[in-house]
Amino acid sequence: MTSKNHWESIYATKAPESLSWYEAHADASLRLLQAVGLPLDAAIIDVGGGASTLVDELLNLGYQRITVLDLSSAALALTRERLGARAAAVQWLEAEILTATLPEHAYDVWHDRAVFHFLTNPADQQAYVRAVLQALKPGGTLLLATFADDGPTTCSGLPVVRYSPGRLQETLGTAFRLLDHGWLRHRTPGGAEQHFLSCRFQLTYPSFA
Repeated sequence: MTSKNHWESIYATKAPESLSWYEAHADASLRLLQAVGLPLDAAIIDVGGGASTLVDELLNLGYQRITVLDLSSAALALTRERLGARAAAVQWLEAEILTATLPEHAYDVWHDRAVFHFLTNPADQQAYVRAVLQALKPGGTLLLATFADDGPTTCSGLPVVRYSPGRLQETLGTAFRLLDHGWLRHRTPGGAEQHFLSCRFQLTYPSFA
């Protein structure tokens, strides 16, 4: 089964509210975004945004240039249906982030709470980094939440990589400067506790790749 088929099957057969990563409100991500001090016309991309409620919260706050990228058409359809007429204000991209064609230096903020820790192959991790370097504006912000080093070793039946701030900085490379970080405790709908690392990076110079 391909990665896309895996996620399409999950979103086609399970209610979003039953999934382990579900949040009724994306409070932690919003706190990170608000720490950046973004104007309402800032360009924000939510990678792996799928059925996340972050886009709802951003629209509620008045942000005008939001892109949601996910490889699952079923996940994107769920969110568009939930938003109703407001979905027209969002750009929706059905794509695999490692092969997606994104506009050059187009985004002020790249947010990801869902994808990076599933990249267990170093080559895939570096392909992801190149995508960020391509799409994020110089000086832009990378908001990245991954499983912490005491977090789960698998999610949704797939292996994940767990990170400390130092390991995440090393993986991303010197183009990114770690501004701050924190640890989050996420309670799944089933009652389990998962530990996340949440980091805010700044892209210090444009892509040289």
